[in-house]
Amino acid sequence: MAHHVPAAQPPDDPEPRTLGRRRFLGFVLAAPTLAVAAQVGAAELAPGQAEAAIPSLPQPEDIFDLGDLQNLAALPTSGLISVQVGTDGRASFAVPRAEVGQGMTTAVAMMIAEELDLPLDQIDVTLADARPELLMNQLTGGSNSMRSIYTPVRTASSIARQRLLAAAAAQWGVPVSQLTTSAGTVRHSSGRQAGYGSLSKAAASSTTVSAVATLKASSEFKVLGTPQNRLDAHASVTGRKQFTLDLDIPNALPTMVARPPTINGTPKTIANAAQVKAMPGITDVAAITHGVAVRGRTFGQCIDAIRALQVTWGAGTVDGESDATVFQKLKAAQLPMAVPGLLDQYIDAEFTFAAASNSPLETGSAIADVRSDRAEIWSCLKVPIVAQEDIAKQLGLPQDAVKVHVTQGGGSFGRHLFHDAAAEAAEASQKMGKPVKLMWSRTDDFRQGRIHPMCVSRVRATYLLGNVVSFEQRHTSVETEFSHGLGEMLTAFASRLPIAGNLSFAESIFLLSQSSPYNFGVTTQLLNEIPLKFNTGSMRNIYSPNVVTAEELVVDQLAKKFGKDPVAFRREFLKDTRLRAVLDKAAQAGNWGRAMPAGTAQGIALHSEYRGAIAVLVEIDCRPETVNRKVPDAVTGPRVTKAVVVVDPGFAINPRGLEAQMIGGLTDGIAMCLTSSLHIKDGIPLEGSWDEYFYTREWNTPPQTQVIVMPNTSTSPSGAGELAVAPSFAAVACAYGRAMGKMPTSFPINHGTLSFDPLPLQPSTPPSPTDGLDHAF
Repeated sequence: MAHHVPAAQPPDDPEPRTLGRRRFLGFVLAAPTLAVAAQVGAAELAPGQAEAAIPSLPQPEDIFDLGDLQNLAALPTSGLISVQVGTDGRASFAVPRAEVGQGMTTAVAMMIAEELDLPLDQIDVTLADARPELLMNQLTGGSNSMRSIYTPVRTASSIARQRLLAAAAAQWGVPVSQLTTSAGTVRHSSGRQAGYGSLSKAAASSTTVSAVATLKASSEFKVLGTPQNRLDAHASVTGRKQFTLDLDIPNALPTMVARPPTINGTPKTIANAAQVKAMPGITDVAAITHGVAVRGRTFGQCIDAIRALQVTWGAGTVDGESDATVFQKLKAAQLPMAVPGLLDQYIDAEFTFAAASNSPLETGSAIADVRSDRAEIWSCLKVPIVAQEDIAKQLGLPQDAVKVHVTQGGGSFGRHLFHDAAAEAAEASQKMGKPVKLMWSRTDDFRQGRIHPMCVSRVRATYLLGNVVSFEQRHTSVETEFSHGLGEMLTAFASRLPIAGNLSFAESIFLLSQSSPYNFGVTTQLLNEIPLKFNTGSMRNIYSPNVVTAEELVVDQLAKKFGKDPVAFRREFLKDTRLRAVLDKAAQAGNWGRAMPAGTAQGIALHSEYRGAIAVLVEIDCRPETVNRKVPDAVTGPRVTKAVVVVDPGFAINPRGLEAQMIGGLTDGIAMCLTSSLHIKDGIPLEGSWDEYFYTREWNTPPQTQVIVMPNTSTSPSGAGELAVAPSFAAVACAYGRAMGKMPTSFPINHGTLSFDPLPLQPSTPPSPTDGLDHAF
């Protein structure tokens, strides 16, 4: 059961990283009915430092984080995003972000409802098509959507309300001060009233003019900060919500792709293309860059055709690589530590993390209709402008000849930052000369889709006279691809970043997202990558789950060396008062330190990112009767029996949605620690379905889960979509180490045992043998 503690309203006085009752500039756009946009400046302050015996200097992430970069990049075009009020009295907003189940559209509707004084059910939030004029202001990622659009959307809505009031005052010949608004209606003290729809034309402007808005104080909020159900919840549970493959695009027939036996292999020859094309329902067979596309009347017919294809494949990009070879390359690429061990006064630890899949429930899918002079694409895309640019170049068309529609997504976890399915659909449509409705199979997603790369994290902490005097972390990873828009931001704003040197995109993002919350003296956290061309991507929380887990496990070891309780040790060395508050609350709510049977234990971990603060406490059962129990169609193991998640999001826009995000992050963390990973052999993951990729399931979901949202500490929201993953992973790892009496160093815990027979690399061939599968750890 999840539990929510109602959050207190924040004070109206401005605080660091907060919005007070400041005035914001916006524009009334030239339009037949009311349309308002906002232009908002960005001003962020670094968090305060807590005292400690040996305080650590601020790290780059403390001063200017990845979200600050995204806000800065979005700023120049924030005035091009508008809230509109129609003659029917409804407000509409095409949000330049992707909805992939995180509840973003509901939160945006709440912002509009609050400032416009309009019921939630009178607001339509849709997803904007690719808009190149927005430049870098159409990217969904980094838990940044709420941080970047909270003030612009509220500002535009507030100006819209002021324009409606002014229009009514002019029509009635009364001062605006005598008018109020509520439930989509302007009201006068005499009893006269008018709906927004009847005023929308009068409130509009024939030219674009500037306007100033004063946003509501938080004490006036009636919608923001209150628990709200998702606006699309009913459609989701009744099957009425439409995703890409639900769209009815004329003559777009089912299309699937036969794929190579290694990552990024290419088709050389097709021995039986004509025979396959003659199969029932099949209309087209065409070689594309990394496969052979088949178009048919049904997806079932496409599957039959793929099984029948006889293809000779060219080499892939990582042929011959396995867990063992990748591990060896990672070890060889580790950066050296700078601080030598002081006699025996140091802890040196190394942690290995297997590759993981970020395949969402909805597999890769796209619809494409490519003509000789134009193209139209439908797909769930987090960076639609980049998709539009790349697809236009691929097709040999001008960018403005390619129309890209952003559809609702069934999950993402970073997967939809890339437009692989859309690009394939466009290529297949162009070569076939017909519209296609392309779907990746689940096996396609696991084996050829984006993965979180294998990595190794080494930590050295030195201590002396009751203090930690240095903390060094060297994180070595297979390269993560950042060709989806964040790289452009880094290039454009390099001079504004608190980092220096000839850093790669990945190194820059690492430094802007990682920092230690502890005063551990001289602290350095560095990244090095090896150039292996796996299909990698920014899985939910990017580097943090691995980096934070390694750090928190070492923190537990330091506490043991110091002879202190893990919670007390953390409290002593924490920099931030918000982290100390969530730690204390988690320890209190989770009954930290209670007596537990042998083989069971508690674990706790902290994390601060996206300007939020979070603590997670878990209890784990590692007793043999639990680990070895029989569960149908599942690999068993340790079970997390209880979880307490305490989060300080700054300002909680929708506490109910926030609670769901925390539970999702907890579930991810449990999976990454205990069960979920990819086994790489001969250049491809062996996992090919959810049956083989052991994500958290009912048998290892905590029977007791409590989410506590702390009273608001700011008037601005932090990022929250990814915040819970890292501390959940770390807390489970710490609990496992305490229950087993030995710190774990390889993750997930069960990776060393291959417990399934892999699906065949091609459906027409028998399963590939697993004898001799090399495990690195």
